[in-house]
Amino acid sequence: MVEQNQPTFEMVVEALLDASQPFPPRLLHRLSDLTPDELARLREIWPQVGTERRVSLMEDLEDLTDVDTLVFFDDIARFALEDEEPRVRASAIRLLFTADDPKLALSFVRMMRKDPDVHVRAAAANALGNFVYYGELEEIPAETLEVVENALIAVMGMEEDSQVKRWALESLGYSSRPEVPPLIRLAFARADLEWKASALCAMGRSADKVWAETVLAHVDSSLPELQFEAVRAAGQLELAGARRPLLDLLEEPLELDEDVYLAAVWSLSQIGGQGVRERLDDLLEDSDDEEVSQLIQDALDNLEFTEGLSLFDMMDVEPEEEEELSRVIDLEEDGADLAGEDEGFDEAEDDEEPRKPTPRKRHRHQ
Repeated sequence: MVEQNQPTFEMVVEALLDASQPFPPRLLHRLSDLTPDELARLREIWPQVGTERRVSLMEDLEDLTDVDTLVFFDDIARFALEDEEPRVRASAIRLLFTADDPKLALSFVRMMRKDPDVHVRAAAANALGNFVYYGELEEIPAETLEVVENALIAVMGMEEDSQVKRWALESLGYSSRPEVPPLIRLAFARADLEWKASALCAMGRSADKVWAETVLAHVDSSLPELQFEAVRAAGQLELAGARRPLLDLLEEPLELDEDVYLAAVWSLSQIGGQGVRERLDDLLEDSDDEEVSQLIQDALDNLEFTEGLSLFDMMDVEPEEEEELSRVIDLEEDGADLAGEDEGFDEAEDDEEPRKPTPRKRHRHQ
């Protein structure tokens, strides 16, 4: 007899086909890492599953991947890309957000160009940013990167919905193509708030401090949409000049938009320096929200990484020497916070090359 916490795949099939009852959340994990036979069975019965059931199932799988990094629904998402319901196709794209298969890049290019639904085209434009990022890191073939970049640049010159074009611009933010900076400038020059926000997003992704002045000028914007993107970009660009403004923002956290608050916390962890660890420690101590506390703790962990990199940069350590140096220097053992005590280290120069920021998935409500 099968225990309740070990459902069979046929139980999943029966639940999917039973429109009289909600799909049991406990069965969602059973859809992870399907065997070839199970996947074939799911494809067989998929057309018999009601539209709203398919939509809600895909959205539930999205939500689960946000909180459980061990689940794997790529196989389901791949065949759901061909679903007749656009909401299912858009969910499938988001579920495949971290996939690096070059064949998927070509599928997303096709969907961005030709899908009849604007939300699907926008989701595809957003997902292509991952492949620009992978291409810049030389983790996918150069030919694939070129196809993706050409498609995104072409969309910017088309008669297309604003959301598709804005998200294409954000994806191009990772690109080092010379066509991109003028596109960012044109977008930021628009009067439209959403275009300005997308331009700031692209600036942050560029790893190019040529945008520092524009980003810093909007860290204290009165418009939350612009402030959020500027705060996030300041961290991605590792702008030391943003440290004090961000610390000042967090002096009155209750007055901040929640997204801006969380972005400021994370950006400070990317910048590091004097006063950052103390402020994050204070915020963690004062927080009574479990999710916010976890994010602050993650930021503190990231700060350790940031300060470690900065220390090696300051000492001009060769990569092969880092392991040996790590055994000699223990920042915590003596209770010494080198980032706070060494003014030269604290005030890192803004002309240092920032790390390429990792892609961010847009959720269905964005």
